Amino acid sequence: MNIAIMGAGLSGLACAITLEKNGVQPTIFEKRSKVGDRFVNGEVLLSIFTRPVHDCIASLSEQFGIYLQPVSNIQQMVIMSKNEKAIIEAQLGFTNIRGREEDSFEAQLSRQVKSPIRFHSEETYEQLLANYTHVVLATGDGEYAKKTRNFREDLTVSIKGATVEGTFDRYAVMSWIDYDMAPFGYGYLIPLSEKEANIVIAIPDIPSTRGVELEHLWGPFHQKVQSELSQPLPITDQFQISKYPMGICRSARIGNTFYAGNCFGSMMPFMGFGQYIALLTGVYAAYDLCGLGSYEELTAPLRQSYENSLVLRRAMEQMDNPDVDRIVRMLQGYLGEKLFQTKRLNPLKLASYIMRPYVKYKQGVTT
Repeated sequence: MNIAIMGAGLSGLACAITLEKNGVQPTIFEKRSKVGDRFVNGEVLLSIFTRPVHDCIASLSEQFGIYLQPVSNIQQMVIMSKNEKAIIEAQLGFTNIRGREEDSFEAQLSRQVKSPIRFHSEETYEQLLANYTHVVLATGDGEYAKKTRNFREDLTVSIKGATVEGTFDRYAVMSWIDYDMAPFGYGYLIPLSEKEANIVIAIPDIPSTRGVELEHLWGPFHQKVQSELSQPLPITDQFQISKYPMGICRSARIGNTFYAGNCFGSMMPFMGFGQYIALLTGVYAAYDLCGLGSYEELTAPLRQSYENSLVLRRAMEQMDNPDVDRIVRMLQGYLGEKLFQTKRLNPLKLASYIMRPYVKYKQGVTT
């Protein structure tokens, strides 16, 4: 068995680590000059999206032997709509850094890998398939899955973000769901340290946002964040992504090709994060290769999480600011406490079941 992993991101490196633990050494192909050679941004691992696993960092360590050190654990989340604010306080998850940073998740994983990584790789999927018995596609987006006719694209999203300087509580994250600020989208702030944070605004590319320019939204969003924190937030770095595809592969494995990470469909349509699922797809692909399980069966719950998240994304696209205000108002009370603090509930699954009739009704009204 001769295995090629195409991509040295979260899923590709997790796959390599797991293969090595089972006595198999793959070859990793990465088109960039080094691991994590991309813009710097903050991301979150929220326990409400990883249930039944409550502490995904502990789970990765104890179950799979993958060791990651996040920037911080999240003890507070502030959710703001146009007229309401909910403050949730509990053990909510973790923040981490991605990209060109020594302590990014990609960099941490690369230090646990012993297999060779061929940087500046120009090998195509077809070439790897001809030269290796198995190929794990883990390229960080769905382009190869689309090229092989194995990707259902459900939407695209446009994102603009920046690193800002200031004074931050590293244990608290903030989010805004205000359709005047980001039509049918959201904004967030994730601390990278006590002196730096990542602020991001994202909108779906749907008919209702046609003609909306992120550049025109950015200034008011930046001002809103500065006003909320009562401090100037000078920008030190920026990034922008237009029409990034979100979707899921039709089959997790075709022949001797495994679709992992965003090639599988790890990015959740609701709020855009999907690191834990990306890592699991890498682990599960390795399990199948080592005869420890079926990749299709192991990833079935991950596929369902994606579908649940897609329901919530469609629900967001049917709402207006008063609807969002009502939800945020409820989160400040008993509902928020139960959703975020009760470990037995799967909030993503529960919310998607509740919202399915609403989405069908609203879609029926508009068609």
